[in-house]
Amino acid sequence: MTAGAPQAGGDGFAGHVLTTTTVPTPQRRTYWREALSRTFGAVDMSVPDEVHSGTIRTAPLGRLQVTTVDGDPLEARRTRRLIARGDEDEYVVVKQLTRGGARLEQDTRDVSLRAGEVFIYDMARPVRLILPERFQTKSLVVPRQILGLAESDLRQMTASPLRSDTALGGLLSVLVSRLVDTAGSYRPHTGELLARNVLDLLTVLADERLGRNSEETPGGDAALRLRIREFIGRHLADPDLTPEVIARAHHISVRYLHKIFEGEDATVSRFIQSRRLEACRQDLVRREAAHLTIVAVAQRWGFTSAAHFSRVFRAAYGMSPSEWRDSHRP
Repeated sequence: MTAGAPQAGGDGFAGHVLTTTTVPTPQRRTYWREALSRTFGAVDMSVPDEVHSGTIRTAPLGRLQVTTVDGDPLEARRTRRLIARGDEDEYVVVKQLTRGGARLEQDTRDVSLRAGEVFIYDMARPVRLILPERFQTKSLVVPRQILGLAESDLRQMTASPLRSDTALGGLLSVLVSRLVDTAGSYRPHTGELLARNVLDLLTVLADERLGRNSEETPGGDAALRLRIREFIGRHLADPDLTPEVIARAHHISVRYLHKIFEGEDATVSRFIQSRRLEACRQDLVRREAAHLTIVAVAQRWGFTSAAHFSRVFRAAYGMSPSEWRDSHRP
């Protein structure tokens, strides 16, 4: 399948377009499946017997990707086999259903969705999305590293639709729709600032879902904490990443850094360790990293002691790194 070429339409869209319109009829089903997999990650897709059609539009927004999909009915599954095979688990999808109905299954939840609702799913775990009628969706594809949420927090947010008549649901619904429609028109710096606002709002959403105290200390600690999380994500592989290094990079004291993280489930050091463990956990079952030894994977993400890595990995996941890798071999 050839890549979609940058296009600009009359609605001001400037980005990439993948469409079945110019594809010969016998090839449309295959093309459509590959287009969806290229955009959201590898999926097992089933569609009705009749000729399938659809259009995908994508554009960057800072480090996020925005996407509009118009298509015929389909069912898409992200299975454990596909998760172990690729690297699409790096992404979390915030999606708004703007036309049609849908059904979403993830993390033991099975929910029905109506037009206007916003929902979230994680590409790191099995998910099933059923769209039984002609549909349109608008999505923000968010790299996990910059999201800054613990996996346990994210599990509380998946497959839990936000109705547009709620305060946060209404805000997120309007924001997703507008950003997707206009993303291609922003300058890079503006797009980055808007993307940070999206991440900030998702953190507020997580705090509300988990019943945390959302009051922040003066000085914009919420936004600063998000920037620090992003900084940690970019420097996970650096074994010298410490609270002192982080504080110096953000022109604050170590004491103030710890104060900013007081509302978190873990200290700064524990947060770094959990992010490194999660990165190692993903690499250990990734086909592209199969040639790496367990020690090499640990060192790749900033662990300097193989014994320490094995100990904290077992404490976090209930098995050794080698047991985890063996349990996910094809």
